[in-house]
Amino acid sequence: MNATKGLFSGGRWSPGVGVAEVRNPYTDEVVGTVVRASPEQALEAARGLAGARSELTAYDRSDILAATAELLHRERDDFASTISQESGLAIMDARREVDRATTQLRYCAEEGKRITGEAIRTDVTSARQRRLAITTREPIGVVCAVTPFNRPLNQVVTKVAPAIAANNRVVVKPSEKTPLSAIRFVDALLRSGLPPDMIALVCGEPGELVDALVHSGHIDMLTFTGSTRVGRLLAASAGMIRQTYELGDSGALVIMADADIPAAVAAATAGAFATSGQSCRGVKRIIAHGDVADEFARELAAAASDLVVGDPGDPATDIGTLIDRDAASEVEARVACAVAAGARVLCGARRVGAQYWPTVLDHVPRDADLVRLETFGPTAPVIRVKDFSEAVEVVNDTRYGLQAGIFTNNLDHARRAAELFDVGAVVVNGGPQFESPNIPFGGVKDSGIGREGARYAIEEMTRVKTFVI
Repeated sequence: MNATKGLFSGGRWSPGVGVAEVRNPYTDEVVGTVVRASPEQALEAARGLAGARSELTAYDRSDILAATAELLHRERDDFASTISQESGLAIMDARREVDRATTQLRYCAEEGKRITGEAIRTDVTSARQRRLAITTREPIGVVCAVTPFNRPLNQVVTKVAPAIAANNRVVVKPSEKTPLSAIRFVDALLRSGLPPDMIALVCGEPGELVDALVHSGHIDMLTFTGSTRVGRLLAASAGMIRQTYELGDSGALVIMADADIPAAVAAATAGAFATSGQSCRGVKRIIAHGDVADEFARELAAAASDLVVGDPGDPATDIGTLIDRDAASEVEARVACAVAAGARVLCGARRVGAQYWPTVLDHVPRDADLVRLETFGPTAPVIRVKDFSEAVEVVNDTRYGLQAGIFTNNLDHARRAAELFDVGAVVVNGGPQFESPNIPFGGVKDSGIGREGARYAIEEMTRVKTFVI
């Protein structure tokens, strides 16, 4: 990766105030260098976007997004290699991420052609005003997209694609730990015909750059994915601009006594261990009915033990690294605390550097930090409950509420779960990791505000104007 890239502002790649190294978490080798921006340069980038106006039609924007999707598809291996090298994710996870990003782009390309308003009659009161109100959706303006390390390409696409579909200008602040994928994606957009004055990218320390952007007076919307702690700080200081937050979760998977155990084990394995367990919508807690907990935990431990931990670049590897050694150490410490409180390790609980082995624990106390907090690592803690009512109580006994899953063949339990689980989405006979580009995605409580998903993100990134005739 060329060290002259990392700051795209004013329609060109520009020099910054220094160069930062990006290291592979598995080998600790430098895999790229990026230009760091200063707060003043971030401010200038936002000012430049605010002064620009897009003349692109909906068809133009759709064509650009579709062309970018095709470029990602053609360069899938190169993008996946970049993701794996900078994040430590297994190459199979990285390839899946490129495929998700490609799908997001294609779907936003179509949804951008479907932005509509409505006609409203006003003769509905005693005033009998015979007028017609026509609403349209306009771009909100300049969108500031702040993205995390765990999906270094797809999280950028999830925010930038709907912003462009809605005809906004957008400034991207990727994670300082994984900026290379974002740089490659911005370059792909430009190669696909996006006008250079519609996008900016700044790399560097998040605190000073995001603060400069949010308080620049040139940002009309902040869309942030990251920790709840940082999200709360931003929400407290961002002021009167549109804001959406996709924050943490302690994603629950409920296993009832009538569950299809093999299917539940497969969903739990994928949800807890894919992307090394670093997914906001992954399985963080497994709430198992006592009648099937023994069988479920035993089969899950067997499945976890079969996963290959190794070199992220090896196609045979299932589990690469966490983002860094400190992240793996934090998971290790939480597992140790849970064990001290009575949990039993069935497999895993091993760390080497930034790698942590897939870990299944049984009899985990419901108040352990491992399950009450968002644990970003490949762990599958099993909490035992005696009935559906207790399962609901445990699901809701958290400050988070993104997505949850339940395995049951009881229609009443499925219906009541949809009503009683205090989360943004309930997946029946599937895990909380379920995703699709055409459905709303977002949480309640400390899991965030607003919704992503192509059409829903586009709506968040537009404003309604009313014309009365």
